[in-house]
Amino acid sequence: MRTASSEGEGEGEGKHEGTGTGTGRRAARPSGHRPLPRRLLLGAGATLVAAAGALIAVGCFLGLYVRPTSDDWCAAWKSRDLGVLGITSDFYTTQNGRVANAFLSGIVYGDGLAGTKVLPTVMAVTFTVGLVLLGYEFVRLLGAGPRVATVMALTACSLAVQALVYYAGTRSYQVLLWAPATISHTVPSVVGVWALLLAVWTVRRPRAPARAAGFAAAFVIAFALGTLSEPFALVSGLLAVLVAVLALPRLGLARTWHGFTWCALWCAGLVCGLAVLYTSPGARWRRAQQPDRASMLSAGELADTFRDWVQMWDVVTGRWAYLGAAAVGVLLGLAAGLRTPALAAWGRGRAPSRPVLAAVLLLPVPVVVLGSFAVVLGLRSGYGPSGWTYARTWTNYLVPMELALCAYGALLGAWARRFLAGRRRAPAAVSAAVVGAGALTLLALAALVPSVRQLTTATVTRSVAWDAQDARIRREAARGATDLGYRPLHIGSLAEPFFTSDYERDWVAGCLSHWYGITRIHRL
Repeated sequence: MRTASSEGEGEGEGKHEGTGTGTGRRAARPSGHRPLPRRLLLGAGATLVAAAGALIAVGCFLGLYVRPTSDDWCAAWKSRDLGVLGITSDFYTTQNGRVANAFLSGIVYGDGLAGTKVLPTVMAVTFTVGLVLLGYEFVRLLGAGPRVATVMALTACSLAVQALVYYAGTRSYQVLLWAPATISHTVPSVVGVWALLLAVWTVRRPRAPARAAGFAAAFVIAFALGTLSEPFALVSGLLAVLVAVLALPRLGLARTWHGFTWCALWCAGLVCGLAVLYTSPGARWRRAQQPDRASMLSAGELADTFRDWVQMWDVVTGRWAYLGAAAVGVLLGLAAGLRTPALAAWGRGRAPSRPVLAAVLLLPVPVVVLGSFAVVLGLRSGYGPSGWTYARTWTNYLVPMELALCAYGALLGAWARRFLAGRRRAPAAVSAAVVGAGALTLLALAALVPSVRQLTTATVTRSVAWDAQDARIRREAARGATDLGYRPLHIGSLAEPFFTSDYERDWVAGCLSHWYGITRIHRL
């Protein structure tokens, strides 16, 4: 006979199941029978895993149809002709100083264009595993164990959050399929998730050598990220500073200085990485190309940045599908329940005060709000008044936003499960909550289908046209032609050759010519 403790179920239905009166047949129900809320949780979780997984699988499959455009041409020929170390040196001395970015580009483009085709799949798989493991650490905080329903809900959360990040925005092709953007703005979030897992692992290590290795890894990873993506460095640095403050032992959330030390080393690594980037010859050259303008910290620039920030959030808040992360989080909370006092895992000594607990719960708010403002400020400094429209960079704060919405939803679902525990109509209420949360998440995922369909059509159609044009150019180049015709094949709001009438400034055409080993191209 199953009981609430052996089943690991929510409090209400577990108690009701084992207290049948009269016939006693209820207590003797077959061991394979599960309460209705648990069956619904498994069904909803499996449905969402299938739906979100299918959307992500389409994106991974489209990786096979990715063809070069814009920055691809430059990274491809430099990786081929200069090698990994050569393109890294080139970025440092002549481009922008992003040495880690160049190193990854050299790896991705090192075998021609094959790396760009598999990158979406590698990224999605790595992101999924990392989010599931990070989610498991979160539900442990809620007192949940590794039950089937919880694991299913965790998987649904990780896939749904990814689908929303990839497809709910305005630049799906750049966020998922275009390697230069994924390396600069999507891969850092994947690394950040695994860095959070490293932080948890490091803080828990009882042996000093293991902790020292974790601390060293934090500095090295942060240094690399500082030379990989400035927007992500700003957002993750803000998060690390706020967590470091809350990790002070005197506040009661931590009993040791391990968490504070990890965050301090992370910030130190970011600062060193950004310093190397900012002082590089490539970064100095890039700044020299910008027209003179007022300091980005001047009152006028801050006011203009604020207006850009408001416009950006107007676009984001107009995408209601992002709220699907909160709905799937509620499902996770209902699956996990709240079986031990919240925050019990943070220390067994002096309990933190209510203001400290409130600060912990509100921590994502300043990270997302201030982090997004820092991103817009950096974009305006680097790209001018239109910089905020570079939506591929928004991923650096949209991922924390989606994870925060999911976490808040999970806390709400766990609280509801605990609130309903022991009440007579708890099974019916929990079942209704599961159905409602699952339906809302499914609606959010369904809203992504038009974007996925459009992305599929554009990517596959362009690949067919690109392959035909590529074959023609190679045939003509093999016959000794040096000035070949090219028809621009636009996709994802990215630059193609002839984006400017001044051919000498057309860097895309120049890189394309290097790739094919010809002198120049002309428009067909």
